[in-house]
Amino acid sequence: MFLENHRHGTNKKGSIEVICGSMFSGKTEELIRRLKRAQFAKQKVEIFKPKIDTRYHEQDVVSHDSNAIRSTPVPNSSNILILANDVDVVAVDEAQFFDMELINVCNKLANNGTRVIVAGLDMDFAGNPFGPVPGLMAIAEHVTKVHAICVECGAIANYSYRRTAEKSLVMLGETDSYKPLCRECYNLNFLKGE
Repeated sequence: MFLENHRHGTNKKGSIEVICGSMFSGKTEELIRRLKRAQFAKQKVEIFKPKIDTRYHEQDVVSHDSNAIRSTPVPNSSNILILANDVDVVAVDEAQFFDMELINVCNKLANNGTRVIVAGLDMDFAGNPFGPVPGLMAIAEHVTKVHAICVECGAIANYSYRRTAEKSLVMLGETDSYKPLCRECYNLNFLKGE
């Protein structure tokens, strides 16, 4: 099954790259940087994001620093396979909001010679592995973990602490709803319930 999706007789080598970390760590910024380099190299690029993510723009992938690149919002990961025809690079932002099928979708694309770049949170607000991102990290050739700065002590932050009492897993928000914290500050805040 693994080889049946491989494109025989071509020099295209597919791969999976994962950019992960906490909120405000620069994941989308790094994704956009890689995509602009691919476009500069005249590679055909398709970018996808979950349809539910409309925080900054209905269609564009936008970083917290307001850098943007055009994308296609999709309701689930299977749509990516349908829409990613004859491209060199497929990018997926906010991967944690997609279904677990995203792992198989990325594998199929890479097996067919496509460079796949995925960005997303590796942990949810409770510090647990989040959605398909940990599975993608396991099968990726390259994993880049980026970090924010802890807003309480200035150390490296890799937790996205939710400032509200909302307990649902998916809650879109910004600095009013989340803050990046290091392990120690996250645990102190979590224990205090702040």
